[in-house]
Amino acid sequence: MSRAGRASPPGGGWRGGGTAVLLAHAVGTQALTFVLRPVMSYRAIELDVPTAWLGVLGAAFAIAPLALAIPAGHGADRYGERRMAVAGAVLFAAASVTFVVAGQSVAGLVLAGVLLGTGHLGCVIAQQALVANTTPRGGYDAAFGRYTFAASLGQAAGPGLIAAFGGGQAIPDTGGVFRWSCLLGVMLLALSAFLPSSPRRSAQDGGGEVGLRALLRLPGLGRALVTSCVVLAALDVTIVYLPALGAERGLASGTVGLLLVVRGVASMVSRFFLGRLSHAVGRRRLLVGSTTGAALGLLLVPLPWPLWVLAALLLVVGFGLGVGQPLTMSWLAEAAPPGLRGRAMSLRLVGNRTGQVLIPSAAGLVAAGLGAAGVLWVTALGLGCVSAAARGLPADRG
Repeated sequence: MSRAGRASPPGGGWRGGGTAVLLAHAVGTQALTFVLRPVMSYRAIELDVPTAWLGVLGAAFAIAPLALAIPAGHGADRYGERRMAVAGAVLFAAASVTFVVAGQSVAGLVLAGVLLGTGHLGCVIAQQALVANTTPRGGYDAAFGRYTFAASLGQAAGPGLIAAFGGGQAIPDTGGVFRWSCLLGVMLLALSAFLPSSPRRSAQDGGGEVGLRALLRLPGLGRALVTSCVVLAALDVTIVYLPALGAERGLASGTVGLLLVVRGVASMVSRFFLGRLSHAVGRRRLLVGSTTGAALGLLLVPLPWPLWVLAALLLVVGFGLGVGQPLTMSWLAEAAPPGLRGRAMSLRLVGNRTGQVLIPSAAGLVAAGLGAAGVLWVTALGLGCVSAAARGLPADRG
C-alpha cells in the first residue's frame, strides 16, 4: 500500500459537481433501509413469527442482490452511475408499496425484503463507484469517510422514525412507518435523476471476466473482503436482534429506536474523522483496533446493564463498526484500476451479501436455543476472529 493509501490528507476528498446530491442520496438510501428493516422485524413479531425466523427475514434482504452484485458493478462501469441509481430507487419505492400492500404475511415481508435489498444494491453501487471514480489519489480515506458519514446520518435518522411512531409502546405503528416510507421512496427517486455520472466509465480490461480475474489477484483481497463481510453482518445482526433483545427485556420500542440512533451517531462520528484517524495511525492499525473494540462492546451488550451503560456500549460498538466499511472501500478504490472500480465495489458487496445471507440465518439457529443474547455473543466472537485476520492485511508503507 502506498503512502497515499496510509496517509490520506485529512481534508482530501472527491472533486466535481453534484456532491450535495450524492450525499443527500446516500442519506436517503440508508434512512429508508434502516427504518424498514427493523420495522420488518417488528411486523414479524406482530404476526407471531418465531424468533428463529427473524434471521430468515434478514437474509431475504441479501438473497437476490447476491446474484446481481457483479452485473450491477459492471453496469455502473459501462452505463454510468446515474442509471444504476435510478433503477435502485424504483425498486426502493416498489419495496415500500409491497410492505403496505402485502406486509400482513411472511411471504409478503420476504418479497418486500428482496425488493428492498435489490434497490439498496443499485443505489449503493452507484454511490460508491461515483466516489471512487471522482476522488484524487491520496484522498480516498477522507472521501469515503465523508460518504459513509452521510450514510451513517441516514442510518441514525431511520430508527428515529421508529421512535416517533413507537412512543412508549413495545411495538410501533408499523403500518404508519410503511406508509411514510412510500413518500421517502419517491423523494429518493427524484434525487436519483439529478445524481451525476463520472466521466470514467470505459471498461479498460476487455471484459468482465478478465476484470474480475485482475481484481482477484490483488494482495490481501481475501482478508479485506472477509473483514468487510463480518463487520457488515455484525451491523445487520444488531439491527435485527436488538429489537428482539429489547422485547425480551421489556424495553419500549421508542427506547430501542433511540439506542439504534446512538449506534448510528457513533458510526457517524468515526467516519467524519476517518481521514484524520487513518492519517495518524494507518489503515491497518485503525481497522484492527476498531474491530476489536466493537467485538468487546457487542460481547457485553446482552448483559443486564442499566440503560445508560447499554447506551455507552452501543456507542463503542457503533464507533468500531463505522470504521470497517469505508476503510475497505478506500483500499479497493485505490488498488483497482480505472474502468474496474464499479466491479471492485460490487465484488466487495458480493462478500458482504454472502455474509448477510449466511450469518443472519445461522444466527436464527442460535436464537432458537439461546435467544437474542446468544446471537450477539456469537457475532462478537466473529468480530474478534476477523480482527485477528485483519492483522495480515498489507502493511502501511511509510
